[in-house]
Amino acid sequence: MVRQEKEVAFKGLTLLSNREIDAMRPACRLSSELLDFLTPMVVPGVSTLELNDAAEKWTRDHGATSAPLGYPGAQGAIDFPKSICTSINEVVCHGIPNKKDIIKEGDIINVDVTPLLNGYHGDSSRTFMVGEVSPTARKLVEVTQKALWIGIEAVKPGGRIGDIGAAIQAYAESEGFAVVRDFVGHGVHRIFHAEPQVPHYGVAGKGKKIRPGMVFTIEPMLNEGTHEVDLLEDQWTAVTKDGKLSAQFEHTLAVTKSGVEVLTYVPAAVAV
Repeated sequence: MVRQEKEVAFKGLTLLSNREIDAMRPACRLSSELLDFLTPMVVPGVSTLELNDAAEKWTRDHGATSAPLGYPGAQGAIDFPKSICTSINEVVCHGIPNKKDIIKEGDIINVDVTPLLNGYHGDSSRTFMVGEVSPTARKLVEVTQKALWIGIEAVKPGGRIGDIGAAIQAYAESEGFAVVRDFVGHGVHRIFHAEPQVPHYGVAGKGKKIRPGMVFTIEPMLNEGTHEVDLLEDQWTAVTKDGKLSAQFEHTLAVTKSGVEVLTYVPAAVAV
């Protein structure tokens, strides 16, 4: 996920051919398989640096590279120094793995991965519940995952990008949670962050027309409290302004003539 257009230079909109979408599939499948590989490691006592190092080795062993590693930062920020993002509890996104962040019982943690394989990116993330979590944390995680699928179901050829955010926002707020505004989904293919921007809030019928060949992420971030976020001194790590919990799930999908295919969902695509 990236900040809105005023803070990030997005590349132009590209419509992919069927051949190009086929070429993306291995990277997208690898993204899902990498998260599967990491799942049993998300337990109390493991540091986020250990997750990062395991992910980096696994990615290289599978012939890919980690797109986040060395990704250029905003003006005044360092390039992203690690291979994955690990965001615990009140961290909304872009948490930097380190040896001091030790996973604890009751935590929720989002792990965001983007393997780069054969020139294409596969971008996805999951939020994990560590052991016994609070009822609020469990509800937040479950609602966030469902919100992602509600957003995917809103993708219709001929529809509008705003339809996606409107559907996510309506559901999230009906469950008592707030949708983060500062970060959006994005086009992804050979370019990591491209058009269209995909806000997870908004008005149905507004925004760019959804067209076959578009490939983009949907990655809602829902907060327990306010939707507002703060950026830490590292200029990467975003946290909830009120210190309450945040959760996120993400998939990369392709718009087809008949609906949508979720490229990072394995084993089966979802047709809408």
